[in-house]
Amino acid sequence: MKKVLIVAVLLISALSFSQGDKPIEKPFKTELYGFARVDYSWDTRQSAQVREYHLNLWPLDEKIDANNNDINAANASNFLSVVSRLGVKASGPDVWGAKVSGVLEGDFFGNTQQSIGLLRLRHAYAKLDWEKTALTFGQTWYPTFIPEVFPGVANFSTGIPFNPFGWATQFRVDQKLNEKFRFSFIAYKDREFGAFSADGNQNSPVYNSVLPAMHGKMEFRNKSVLAGIGAEFYPNKPLIESNGVQSEETLNSTSILAYFKYNNEKFHIKAYGISGENLHHLVMLGGYASYSNGASKPVSYEGIRTNSFWLDIASNNKNTAPGFFFGYTNQEGTGSSNAATTIYARGITATRGVKDIWRASARVDFKQNKFRLTPEVEYTAATHGSTQSDLSISGNENKVGNFRATVSAVYSF
Repeated sequence: MKKVLIVAVLLISALSFSQGDKPIEKPFKTELYGFARVDYSWDTRQSAQVREYHLNLWPLDEKIDANNNDINAANASNFLSVVSRLGVKASGPDVWGAKVSGVLEGDFFGNTQQSIGLLRLRHAYAKLDWEKTALTFGQTWYPTFIPEVFPGVANFSTGIPFNPFGWATQFRVDQKLNEKFRFSFIAYKDREFGAFSADGNQNSPVYNSVLPAMHGKMEFRNKSVLAGIGAEFYPNKPLIESNGVQSEETLNSTSILAYFKYNNEKFHIKAYGISGENLHHLVMLGGYASYSNGASKPVSYEGIRTNSFWLDIASNNKNTAPGFFFGYTNQEGTGSSNAATTIYARGITATRGVKDIWRASARVDFKQNKFRLTPEVEYTAATHGSTQSDLSISGNENKVGNFRATVSAVYSF
């Protein structure tokens, strides 16, 4: 009996020693997260809006009736919970020496006005993370949207139309150059917020283009500062057939951006600026126009230039955190003296357009544990004017404004 016990102890010891030499694989882990949210908003003027006034873009131009009354000077309000969110994070054993993780996330904002309340895909990606290099595959933020540098406003707009917004399916490489500098390259295709389509098919200008959009940026990070600059090449091919003939005409747009964040124990400051053509897919002003080259020739295209800048300052107090936001954006037209045949853009038609918009808002976050209550007031002003031949906006201008009061309540888990 003693011999049997001794042999058993030796076998267990040998097995334990053998297992101790092998690396212990990380188990698969999943984490459910999200929040339940309700927002009440009240507006003093009709606005260009998304999803039943949940997201207001700019106040609408004057619309004078037979009694000289402005029809658009009418109040609006709504009570919605459709931005409530649900997601899952996952991680598991290393892959090719890299830490692996994934995210699947959605909300109930819908993809169109008619689908509000239905589940909408936000993020769906996997990430391989080595010591200095990370690869991301799938749908996540546009590279022009910086997750650490976006406005902290209560309005679900997150700064739209002053800050880019949306997600795209992409391949992304992040390379750490040293402890403070990182370079990123992203190739992506639109899905959620595609370019205006000339043939009525959603996102056809994107998938007609063989080349994806390509974005590169350099970023600096230390304990208190995050700063970066980036540039993007955005190719579109709106039509493969135009005026009854095959079309190879493309619209190749570019944009540049810069962003900054300073953070300490008491407060943080964020700033962001972008300038480029055809920024419609980022839920901003602008887009593009087509131009005739003759009855038997395909049309050509020019992008409308949009500029935008915003600043956000807020307290880092754990319980009561006031904040202030200011944003400005304008559009400058195409720069072409030729008359446009058709305009595919946000905020401009053949006769009238939005010249510029500015917004100022103030908020206070009241926080305790996982609950947050945020009242916010904001004023958005827009200048509407006549559309010129180069699609710039000037003449016969109207300046209108909308005051919005919002209360947002969020319980996170």
